Order: sequence, then structure tokens, then C-alpha cells
Amino acid sequence: MKKIVYSFTIGFIVLTLFFCGIYVKYHSSLVLSLTITFGTISYHFVMRLLVGFVVGRCMHNKADYTKKWYQSRQWEKSIYEILKVRYWKNYLPTFEQDYFNLRKRSFDQIAQSMCQAEVVHEVIVLLCFIPVLFFIWFNAFWVFMITSFLAACFDLAFVIMQRYNRPRVIKLIREH
Repeated sequence: MKKIVYSFTIGFIVLTLFFCGIYVKYHSSLVLSLTITFGTISYHFVMRLLVGFVVGRCMHNKADYTKKWYQSRQWEKSIYEILKVRYWKNYLPTFEQDYFNLRKRSFDQIAQSMCQAEVVHEVIVLLCFIPVLFFIWFNAFWVFMITSFLAACFDLAFVIMQRYNRPRVIKLIREH
């Protein structure tokens, strides 16, 4: 998964620079739209990689899963049932599969990695809305808002998955 994400990131940056160069030369509104589109996509990829890197350097997969922030709330279970999390959670990709590998990690280490992954995606959800500020220059508020909202929903799915799975892992820790 890592190679795919890095490849897409580089590809979108190259496309952004390519269309930006064409726009500077020809000032076409279509090319400007493509530049903005690829630039926004590049932002989302680069931002995700940077957040993962920074949070990883700060937390080192050593989160304390007993802290209140990581504890499940009663109301969460009903939301998980409404969203049918158990049916789609296994289809979400994992960026760093080794952190969740039962052959390489203990349940305790996996729970800590789950907390770190949750924090990464929570920060990303917030940062997804930065492109909305670009409407000031490009007068396309709803385009930026809708794409930011959809990107945030994508990462919120990962937060939900971590919060859904972690109580089961903690239960396994207590049993062993």
C-alpha cells in the first residue's frame, strides 16, 4: 500500500506542476481547473503522508490505550450498528500492515498502533478542510467544501474502524 500511495502522490504533484506550467503559458480556464484539481489532490496525499510521519515520530506507536480519549463510549456501539461497520471494516486499506500483524506484534503493541492510527486520521479529518480557504482566490467555495467533506469522511471511516476494533483487542489483552 505504501508504494501505491507514494506513487500516486508523486504522480499528482507532477500533474499539478505540468498543468501549472501550461496555465502560466496559455491562461486557459480548463487548464486552471485541472491545475486546481490536481493541486488539491496533491495536497490531500502530501498532507496525509506528513501527518502520518509527524505523529509517528511523536508517538512511536506507544499510545496509552487506557487513556480516556481512546475509550469507547456507550453511544458509539449504536452508531457502529447503524453504519454496519462490521461489514465494511475489513475492506479498508492499511498503510503500514506490519503494525497490525499478529505474527510480529503483541496485542498490546497492536492496541497502541491502533491508537496512533486513530490520532493520525483524526488530525487528517481536521486538515481536510484547509483547501476550503482557497475559495478566496478561486471563487469555488462549494467545490472545495464538498471535496474536503468527502475526504474527511474517508478518513473518518478509519477512525471509526480503529475505535470499533480496539475494544476487541483490549479484551484479548486482558484474557492473556
